[in-house]
Amino acid sequence: MPSETASDLLPIILGCRKRQRSSQHELYKRFYAYGMSITIRYADSEDEAIQVLNDSFMKVFRHIKKYHTEKPFKPWFRQIVVNTAINHIRKQEKFKREVQMDEAKNISTGEDILSRISYQELMGMVQSLTSAYRTVFNMYVIDGFKHEEIAEALGISVGTSKSNLSKARNKLREMIQKNLNTRYA
Repeated sequence: MPSETASDLLPIILGCRKRQRSSQHELYKRFYAYGMSITIRYADSEDEAIQVLNDSFMKVFRHIKKYHTEKPFKPWFRQIVVNTAINHIRKQEKFKREVQMDEAKNISTGEDILSRISYQELMGMVQSLTSAYRTVFNMYVIDGFKHEEIAEALGISVGTSKSNLSKARNKLREMIQKNLNTRYA
């Protein structure tokens, strides 16, 4: 993605506000890869990630007049993409089951273990988590949401959010350990 500067994006943003297809296409090209890097973490498949990203761009184009040009575009875009991904998950009603808080435990992360696997391997493991675990993990660990915010966004309890995070971390730890045992056996 070319470097995002206010002077580069302003004509594109103004063109999008006028619903100019060429400006919309340029914005799409510039932010497609960045948007995919977000949606792929929430989606069950690449096709679903593309669908969520396209829905996100539709929202961007629909609400581009609300964007304040004096502020950076990327965080505004990211918030729309994350919210669209969350809404997509909520529509699929994947969070009907709640798990009791007493099952959640604090788990420490092993930086030594993480230093021995690649980013692609780790993201592949995150992708293999169930939708509920993957979504809470992404929102908490990667996107920096608090459990209260996650619970509200997903329509689950705070305890379920904490439990799902704990279970996601346990599952990832198991997958990492298995991966390392297989690799160095």
